[in-house]
Amino acid sequence: MKKIMYYFVAGTMVMATACNSTDTATSDGTAMESSETVTAAGSATESVQITDTEEDVTITDDGTDPDVPTNTGDATGINTATGSNASMGTGTGMDETVDMAAMMNLDDPTFMMTAASSNLLEIELGKMAAQKATSPKVKEFGNMMVSHHTTATKNLKNVASQMSVTLPETMMPMHQAMVDKLKAKSGAEFDEAYMDAMETAHKMDIAMFEAKSNNASAPAVKNFAEKTLPTLRDHQKKADAIESKVD
Repeated sequence: MKKIMYYFVAGTMVMATACNSTDTATSDGTAMESSETVTAAGSATESVQITDTEEDVTITDDGTDPDVPTNTGDATGINTATGSNASMGTGTGMDETVDMAAMMNLDDPTFMMTAASSNLLEIELGKMAAQKATSPKVKEFGNMMVSHHTTATKNLKNVASQMSVTLPETMMPMHQAMVDKLKAKSGAEFDEAYMDAMETAHKMDIAMFEAKSNNASAPAVKNFAEKTLPTLRDHQKKADAIESKVD
């Protein structure tokens, strides 16, 4: 328990100009008894007897006094709990709640890397659907995903090479989680889960591509987004129709 001495001197605009003490204050701020001569600006000199006042102050583990208000903001004055830079929860897969606003505000390189990962997802799941689906429509859709997203990957690589962006060769965690989830399913259960995944994946893709068709920094990225959007919208429409039949 640390003892802190509080000195109170009454008066307005008091300036200590001289101090005659019988004791010397210690470096750790402990109490001392002293007799001081204080000169108040604009008034006669008078002797003031300072009386020791010792108060026990509780210090918490983090070194703060619980009775003293603390600033909950950061150094810039922005409350970090509600600031615009708060982190986004991504969940374990794309079927979890996704911050679509964040997906629409990616910079060009991040957009390209995310699109590349999505292509890898569509191709991998398309191959899986061609093998495991029981519905002919689902199998057909899976084969179409492999073909269309293989082409999209080639087009994206051309843009990436122009911008010196290295595209990922493996899926991002959110995409890989979808693949892992579907691996354990079979039969009609697989058909339903696959089409649900296709609806979710294409909603995210369309949100990203629509944003980049409007706000891409690089003309090559804007052109790629504009050319790919119609295909993605067609995929979404077909996925919705098939999903309603296998649900």
